[in-house]
Amino acid sequence: MLDAIMKQVVTVVSPHLAEKVLAALRRAPLEGLSVLEVKGYGRQKSYLDQYQDTEYSEAFVPKVEITLWVDDLRLEEVLDKIVAVTRTGRIGDGKILVMPVTSFI
Repeated sequence: MLDAIMKQVVTVVSPHLAEKVLAALRRAPLEGLSVLEVKGYGRQKSYLDQYQDTEYSEAFVPKVEITLWVDDLRLEEVLDKIVAVTRTGRIGDGKILVMPVTSFI
């Protein structure tokens, strides 16, 4: 087991923004990256509620989850790249979570 000074960054974005994020990260200083198709909702849940008692009442919004691992020293650079291509100011832009990585194998 190796001690690490790294962060795990999980960003959840709309599918149409995922390719832009991946393109922005293409030359970023990453240790690793994974991409998953996911479904969920955030503050736009009230929008889904208007379809109550229809086939959409239990719907989730399609999203893409991009998880990456980055050295602490390069974290701000990577976050700036993600925010630059995803921030529109509208509900549904996505979320970015940053968590410490205490060790890896």
